[in-house]
Amino acid sequence: MPVPKRKLTRSRTRSRRSANLRLEPAAHSLCPNCGNSKLPHTVCANCGWYRGRQVIDVE
Repeated sequence: MPVPKRKLTRSRTRSRRSANLRLEPAAHSLCPNCGNSKLPHTVCANCGWYRGRQVIDVE
């Protein structure tokens, strides 16, 4: 089984792992009822509509 000849530095190891730590912002969609920005597949927090009908009563 292959074994490394030298110890890898902390910076080399962490820079390789850092590529997986990059986070992308969550995708946003517009509510068709009020036009406010919301997360996809969720009820709109502004008007309470989801998939063409009012799901929660928001006042």
